[in-house]
Order: sequence, then C-alpha cells, then structure tokens
Amino acid sequence: MPTERLTFPGHNNAMLAARLDLPTGPHLATAMFAHCFTCSKNIAAARRIAARLAAMGIAVLRFDFTGLGHSGGEFANTTFSSNVDDLTAAFEHLKKLNRPPSLLIGHSLGGSAVLKAASTMDTVKAVITIGAPFDPAHVIKSFDGEIDGILKDGQAAVSLGGRPFTISKSFIDDVSANNLAPHISKLKRALLVMHAPLDDIVGIENASQIFQAAKHPKSFVTLDNADHLVSRPEDAEYAAEVISAWVARYLILRPPAPPPGAPEGIVRVAEADASGFLQDVNSGPLHHTLADEPLAYGGTNKGMTPYGFLAAGLGACTSMTIRMYARRKGWPLDTVWVDVNHDKVHARDAETGSQSKVDTFKRIVHLTGKLDADQRARLLEIANTCPVHQTLERSSRVVTVLASD
Repeated sequence: MPTERLTFPGHNNAMLAARLDLPTGPHLATAMFAHCFTCSKNIAAARRIAARLAAMGIAVLRFDFTGLGHSGGEFANTTFSSNVDDLTAAFEHLKKLNRPPSLLIGHSLGGSAVLKAASTMDTVKAVITIGAPFDPAHVIKSFDGEIDGILKDGQAAVSLGGRPFTISKSFIDDVSANNLAPHISKLKRALLVMHAPLDDIVGIENASQIFQAAKHPKSFVTLDNADHLVSRPEDAEYAAEVISAWVARYLILRPPAPPPGAPEGIVRVAEADASGFLQDVNSGPLHHTLADEPLAYGGTNKGMTPYGFLAAGLGACTSMTIRMYARRKGWPLDTVWVDVNHDKVHARDAETGSQSKVDTFKRIVHLTGKLDADQRARLLEIANTCPVHQTLERSSRVVTVLASD
C-alpha cells in the first residue's frame, strides 16, 4: 500500500511523526490508529490492520505520541491527557487535509484515549478498542514497584519492555484522575471492543466494564489466545478481518462508478505480506478474500491459490447458470453444487514457467430434486453456457501495462 510520511504539531507543538497508509484505489473514508503505552505506530498489529483497511478504501493515520518513536518532545513530560490532546491534534490535521476521520482505533492505553476523545470529534462514526483498560490508571501496574520513588522524587526511570522510560508524578496523578465511564456512556458512536481472555497485561474484566458502560450499538469480539500486543501474525490477521467486516456495517463506503471498460468494477489484489505470498483480494470495499500459496510452497495457506480462484469462478458461474435456468422453467431443482478439479499447481508452474497449451478442468455437477432424466440432461447442457466456461474455452487476451509512479 502507498504511504505518506507526515508531521504535525502535537499538544505542546512538538512535531509528531506519522504515516498515512493510503488506498491504492478510491479514498472512501479515513481512520486514526492510537498505539499502546510506550509503543509506536509501527507495531505489527497496527500495520496489518492498516493494510486491510487501506485495501477497503480506508486511509489510516498512524502516529507516534509525543516523546515516542520518531516524534519530538520529552516522554517524561507527557500524560494520558496529553495523549488525548495529541489525538485531537491529529484529528484537526486530517481535517485540514480534507480527510476527516470517521473511525478511531485504539490499542491498550491508546484505546482508553480514543474512548475519551471520540465524543469531541464530530466526524467520527465508529470506535474500536483492542486490549484497552477501562481505568487508565491500570497502566501503573506495569511499574508499581517504582511508584514510591516516583512520588518521592517527582520522577524516576523505569524499565518497560526492556527499555528505560522516565515516568513523572504528574503522569501518575493524571491517569489516576481520569474516569472513562461518563465518556463511554456518552460516546454516541458504534463501538467494537476486542480483547483476549488470556491477556496478562490488561485483564479481560476491562473489556466487560467498557462494554457495560457503553450504549448500543456495541459489539464484543474475543481475540482468543492472542497476547496483549497481538504480536502473532495469525492473531493480527484475525483482528484485521473482524475489524474490516464490522466497519463495513457502520461506515458508508460508496465506491465511484466503475471506469469505462470495467462493467463490474476493478478487482484489486494487494500484497499483504512481503515476506510470503499472502494477498488481499478486494472487489470494491465490501467484498474481500485472501489469496495465498500452501505451506509446502512457502505460503501460509490462509487463502486459495490463484488456480483455486480460477476453478472457483468456473464452479460458481456454473451453479448460478443452472439455478437461473431451472428457476425460469419452474423445475423442481432443490440444490446444485459443482466440484471442479484443475490438475495444476500454481506455485510449481510459477517456478518452472509452464506454458502448457491446453488446461483441462474436470467439472462434476450435482443436482438434487424430483427432476426427470430429460430435465437433468438439459441442465447439464445449460452448464456449458456458463459465461466463465465460455470465456475459458475461447481465446482470451491479457493486456498488461506498468502503472506510472
């Protein structure tokens, strides 16, 4: 996905570093992602979720809070409230770019921040939290052995995730004073709460408290055995899939009319994992699937192979064509399914450059219902009129051009 690097002034005018992940097609909406406590905009879960939303046509702004990642300012001088103010600054910057956000996503303490900030952002329609604490002061547990020293000296260096951070007394005072319950109850936005039951950093009871405090529409999805950072690729992929399905229900994603010469619009295939073969396959913002290769050929087996999609197109078209004909005739066809076998392996052909002259698809049509022999024979003939069948049997031309930069 294309990405723009941006900077904008944060709550105290220190410059914040950001990435705006852009759709490769029409821009239909904009989202903001708020990262976890002491994390950065580049954590794996944020990257995968941003890539999935960008494939739908949703641009995603990921930025580093003040004093973290590539952003300016001193972390020691920040608080939970300053994070909320940084979110507001990011929101105003996107509005100036004519990309007002309609979706907020927050991970861990970033989730608490978006819950507090959302009601002040007029264009936001939906909010998503991932492993978020109901009480911002929950974050103190990660360094509770150092609290006495912080309160005594005004600040102290603590180790978080193996890295040193200076935590100030003002930070502790601020998170302790913040109560999210009234902000959640007055959210007036669709809310999706995502949490892992085995999260040992922020317990699952936090998700329950957030969910109970919110008014409908609200949803809860478990992340099963994911860790707090959603660091495993399969967990990040699952979260991205759930978010994309949920978002489509609450955001109005209206793609432009198909361009001339593409009556069904454009199918866009975007690489999801540069280290493997996983691909996001989108037909407009609402129809998505994954393409991949089997484990034996270096893939992750999370989607059908390209040859699998080819066979699926033939099978689906065959089944639909038979159903349309039987419906028009009023024949008693109860169910129809089609088994398609294409005796080739995409990964193997891609390596060898196979140029077999003729491909053979074996298609077995299953029909149930009180059909007589003549009706069954006729429906088998109709299968051969399927448009995809006709396309495969005729000569086709593939025209390939290189897009301009």
